[in-house]
Amino acid sequence: MRVVLAAEESAGLQILRTLAGSKHQVVAVLASPPKDRAVGARVWNVARELGCATWPADLVKDPGLGERLRSEQVDILLNVHSLYVINEEVLAAPKLGAFNLHPGPLPRYAGLNAVSWALFRGENTHGVTVHRMDPGIDSGPIVYQTCFPIESEDTALSVSLKCAREGVALMLHLLQVAEADPASIPLVPQDLGRREYFGKEVPGHGWLSWSWPARRVLDFVRACDYLPFPSPWGHPRARLGVQEFALVKANRTDLLCRVPPGSIGDATDSGVYVACQNEWILASKLLVNGRYVPAAELLRAGDCLAACSC
Repeated sequence: MRVVLAAEESAGLQILRTLAGSKHQVVAVLASPPKDRAVGARVWNVARELGCATWPADLVKDPGLGERLRSEQVDILLNVHSLYVINEEVLAAPKLGAFNLHPGPLPRYAGLNAVSWALFRGENTHGVTVHRMDPGIDSGPIVYQTCFPIESEDTALSVSLKCAREGVALMLHLLQVAEADPASIPLVPQDLGRREYFGKEVPGHGWLSWSWPARRVLDFVRACDYLPFPSPWGHPRARLGVQEFALVKANRTDLLCRVPPGSIGDATDSGVYVACQNEWILASKLLVNGRYVPAAELLRAGDCLAACSC
């Protein structure tokens, strides 16, 4: 088959490398060009190393790309973590359609940062969805979907890696079915009555509330934890007096507290105790003035953080 791939991130790289080693023909790869001559494992760079034609990712917004895909006799367009909204003419151009890998279980987690929202909301499971693209955002019929458990130690990065692993397998299965019998590709309409859409907003505008239960505070921390990669939400922010900082790493203690939320307790080798609504948490790493530092470098027993920093 003749394939066009619009891709970014780890999942996009995995699909690209698999396609390059298969019998399918990669007509072109749409990706973000590297900035300032940067090199590394970006989809654009790897595509060029593999001898694939590269087109700028934002070209999918141009209706003229549709005619180009038709002239190239493209069978299928695969969209893997590319964030540009694809023009309707482009979606209609491939013979078999355009298909998107979404890192969340549709219809409940449509839109942006599905992994972070699932962790923040305390979900015990998450999933990935392959759907045929239509002019809406994450609203087309579902082709394949799989779910997996979220473990208590999971972070946004580890859940994202699980999404990539499961999602790549689904996309490769789609290619197998599309090549063997396109008519058998399942197209299950989404129950849009269950749809939840998330935009660029961040919970609490990015600020922690120490009046939250400990679990919610920790869920916010791990929802932002993509280390060593940047987080789309940044890290949850708080204040000690006039000093703003971000909480990067923390753990649950299951120790009840009977002091005002935001109270700072003793320091240990593992971190510093901070009181939430119902329990102490153990803060271990902060971001202060652009530096990652141990929590004990800033937090001292007897100090108190504002219960809500927003």
